[in-house]
Order: sequence, then C-alpha cells, then structure tokens
Amino acid sequence: MNEQPNGLASRVKGTVHVIGAGLLGASVGLGLREHGVDVTLEDLSPTTVALAADYGAGRVRTADDAPPALVVVATPPDVTADVVERALSEYPDAVVTDVASVKLAPFLELTRRGIDLTNYVGSHPMAGRERGGAIMARADLFTARPWVVCRDHETPAEALALVEAVALDLGAVLIEMTPEEHDRSVGLVSHLPQVVSSLLAARLVPATDQAIGLAGGGLRDTTRIASSDPELWVQILGANREPVVELLDALAGDIAAFTDALRDPERGGAKRRIADLLAAGNRGVARIPGKHGSSERFTTLTVLVDDRPGQIARLLTELGELGINMEDLRLEHSPGAQIGFAEIAVLPEVAERAIEGLAERGWRTL
Repeated sequence: MNEQPNGLASRVKGTVHVIGAGLLGASVGLGLREHGVDVTLEDLSPTTVALAADYGAGRVRTADDAPPALVVVATPPDVTADVVERALSEYPDAVVTDVASVKLAPFLELTRRGIDLTNYVGSHPMAGRERGGAIMARADLFTARPWVVCRDHETPAEALALVEAVALDLGAVLIEMTPEEHDRSVGLVSHLPQVVSSLLAARLVPATDQAIGLAGGGLRDTTRIASSDPELWVQILGANREPVVELLDALAGDIAAFTDALRDPERGGAKRRIADLLAAGNRGVARIPGKHGSSERFTTLTVLVDDRPGQIARLLTELGELGINMEDLRLEHSPGAQIGFAEIAVLPEVAERAIEGLAERGWRTL
C-alpha cells in the first residue's frame, strides 16, 4: 500500500493515472497525492497537464513509466467512451473508471462497440465548482460528497474495490446505482436545476441596471450555478436528454398550472392552487440533505456586519466563545451601503442563545 504523509496506509495500491487534468481530474490527483499515492497525469493540452502538475496533482506520465493499477478518465462527456476504450486497450491489466456526469450513454456506446468491460467501472463523484480547470482544483473537493459507483454482475470484486478505495481515500460517501438509476437521479438533482437556473438568469439580460440593483439573496441563490460552462452543459444535457426532457415537461405543467391560477387569483380555487404548489416546494426542500448528508435542518440568523476589516473574523471568534457551532455561512453586501449581511446557519436549539449572546456583544441580527 502507499504511505500517507502522516504515516497511515492508503487504501489505494499502485499508481493511478489520470486522463484529463481539469477540475475533477486535478482534484483527484491532489487528493490522492496528499495520501502518498503515485499519480501520473495526461491531457490533450500540454499546458493543462503542466499546470496540474505544477499545482501538485501528480507528475506528467512518460513512456518509461510502468503501467498503472487504475486509470481515472476525467474528460468531457462527448469523448468519455473513446478515452475509456483507448485506456482499456493501452493498459489491459489496469482497472478503468470514468468520472463523467452521465453514466448510461458511455456504457451503451462501449457495449455497442463490443468492448470487453470486465475491468471498467463507471463512477461519478457528485462534486464540482461553477468554474473548471486545474487552477480551481481542490484536494478536499470530494469530502463528504456522494460518489456513485455503477457496476454489474460481471464486475470483479478487486476492480470494484480499487475504485471504491479512491473514493474513500478522497473522503467521499460511496453509493451504488445502476447507470439508469444514476442518470435519472442526476437529471433531477443536478441537470434540471442547471437548466432552471440558467433560464432564470437569462431573464436578467434585458433588465435595467436599476432593476438589477435591487437583487438580493433570493436571486443570487437561484442563479448561482448559471455561470457554469455552456459548452460542457450542452454535452451533459445532450447525453442525458430523455430524463431531463421528462422533468422539463413535468415542470412546464406545474408552471402552466401556477400561471393559470395566478392570472385570476380571485377565481374559485385559484388561491388554494397557488398555495398547494408553494407548499409542495416546502415539502421538497425539506427533503434535501443537510450537513454531511444528514436530514438535519438549520435555523438561519442574519447578522449585520460593518464593512470594515476584521469584522467577519471577530464575528466567528465570538460565536466560538459562545459555544455556537456554525453549520454554514453566506455573505452578502448591501449595494451602496457600508454594511453587509452574514447569514449563519445554526441548529434550531441554539438559535435563541446565539441571538442573545451576539446582542450582548453589540451585534445586530435580523
């Protein structure tokens, strides 16, 4: 086994070769390198692979290197099947996995080509950032995030164990699904939100600067992912089009029903229809896992913060002195004012104590 810098044995045996040195590939490399794993890198772009190596994600693979034990394909979805096929051919004794966000399309394409998939295990870490590239990579990107592994009855136990070892070393939470289950699920929790966020943000393009200046947390929350790479999402959505189209059709039906009720809210039953649809949203958001994948719900406190150096540090220090564990933090600046807002998520049972303690220290909460 490889040795971690702290002396603990890594679960990963042998060299890991990463093909595709962008955000996910470089993050895999960074995380495994922290565990003492030998990581080699490859990318179509010499600049990209050199940059990932400079950031410490691994070393550029050479012709003299011994074959890897595991190959991680972290390329765009439209070339995933091609790269997986090449990796299986070039490294016949290695296990090959990919981290593409769509699992069924590559599997079906490889099957259609008659490729022996005994050593192939599709996987997908549910992690990412709004912007890609090695420069955005993080060793802790996968910590406490789901990592879906797709296997079938022909997958050897040792191949599955090696892919799972990478996920566990990177701090991820393992989940097994079929490719079909995975694609339907990510269509709902990832692909549909991307489309909705992007379409909502597109409505801002013709708006006046005065209107945009009124934007608050609600708009920022619902459009946060709209800055994602359009080219990548064209590939993802095209590969997973059937589940996404079904979801969009269902959403369009809800929007039509809501619009019809709102068009004449005084009509009999209209207010109830509006309320029922909004209440369904309450029930849906209550199902979203909280911190570390738990179902724990939090109370949000909004603290007014003067726009001066050191104020956030002071706030966090005083929360610590009060014995309040902060579960999440979001900052918002008030346009044109020397004040900001810190939205702090805490457990409901400590919210009142947090408010009282902060007030005693001169903080204002909303």
